[in-house]
Amino acid sequence: MFKLHCLNPISNVGLNNLTADYTITSDVNEAQGILVRSAAMHDMDLPESLLAVARAGAGVNNIPLDKCAEKGIVVFNTPGANANGVKELVLAGLLLASRDIVGGINWVSANKDDENIAKTAEKEKKNFAGVEIMGKTLGVIGLGAIGIKVANAAEKLGMKVMGYDPYISVDAAWNLSRNVKHVTNLDDIYSQCDFITIHVPALPSTKGMINADAIAKMKPNTVILNFARDILCDEDAVLAALDAGKIAKYVTDFANPKTAGHAGCIVIPHLGASTEESEDNCAVMAVNEMMDYLENGNIINSVNYPACNVGVCKTAGRVAVFHKNIANMIAQLTGCFGEAGINIEEITNKSRGDVAYTVMDIEQSVGEDVVKKIESIDGVFRARIVK
Repeated sequence: MFKLHCLNPISNVGLNNLTADYTITSDVNEAQGILVRSAAMHDMDLPESLLAVARAGAGVNNIPLDKCAEKGIVVFNTPGANANGVKELVLAGLLLASRDIVGGINWVSANKDDENIAKTAEKEKKNFAGVEIMGKTLGVIGLGAIGIKVANAAEKLGMKVMGYDPYISVDAAWNLSRNVKHVTNLDDIYSQCDFITIHVPALPSTKGMINADAIAKMKPNTVILNFARDILCDEDAVLAALDAGKIAKYVTDFANPKTAGHAGCIVIPHLGASTEESEDNCAVMAVNEMMDYLENGNIINSVNYPACNVGVCKTAGRVAVFHKNIANMIAQLTGCFGEAGINIEEITNKSRGDVAYTVMDIEQSVGEDVVKKIESIDGVFRARIVK
């Protein structure tokens, strides 16, 4: 029996996939798995029983990844599960920035008592007129699950689309419309696009990438859209550009005192993935990842350990080991089984940077004595009996 703890409410569409081998516990200290959305985990004391954390969403900045890796705790996320919800809001942002829809709605609300509002509106609507997005150029920075959907949808709406991603995957390239121009120089996006939307992860290398230097290269009246992470934009530089008339609008899904109410800012209260469908999709993917790992030792969509899919164990036993990615480790691991007289039928080793994951299918089951011996090896974080 596996026990899971939910740090945030998780959609029942996902939880209903749990089999009779799982139970939801209110006590995190007895859980083998944690399901989480936005709850902050950095200051948590992670229980010794914890084997995995599954984030029902893409961003994992609320989870201590290195700390988990050092304890042999796999952290999963759900890339692409909420991509359509975010894509649709980005398209809404394009329209909100190109036509003063919000201003027009607010005017109607403010003049609701005008008996001749229909006639008055015909006189006032010129104050809210805008431009069409058809024929305009959209620059998409980051061609992951969301960026590709945005690029393809914008192209179908008649926009010219340029995409930038130096690390685009083969699968992503296949899914990208042939009409989207893939550029290799970010300056091409800055200098040629009327709208620029950013869809990259928050990393030290991407923090503040939309800064004063980038804005200086942009066309006059460019619109910047940020539905990825607030720290990707240097908002002081963005606001200065708005005030100077360099850029036309800043559309962001991240409310803060700096941008809220500032002229030229369209600030949305983090609604990107807040749809029933996105929450359901994320919950289903997170639960499935968690179950596959706890039952089989398979790692899919982890952000702190390498992917490793060894299927369902068909031998008498399976042991999984988390360790440093260093020389002579495999020899030491196999030596422990040899000393115990246990034959290894199949071994799989995967690495990711400084950490590695080794799965061994064996011809007989093992006891905790072998596990403890493995864990005593210098550089081993954790060993677990999967079967």
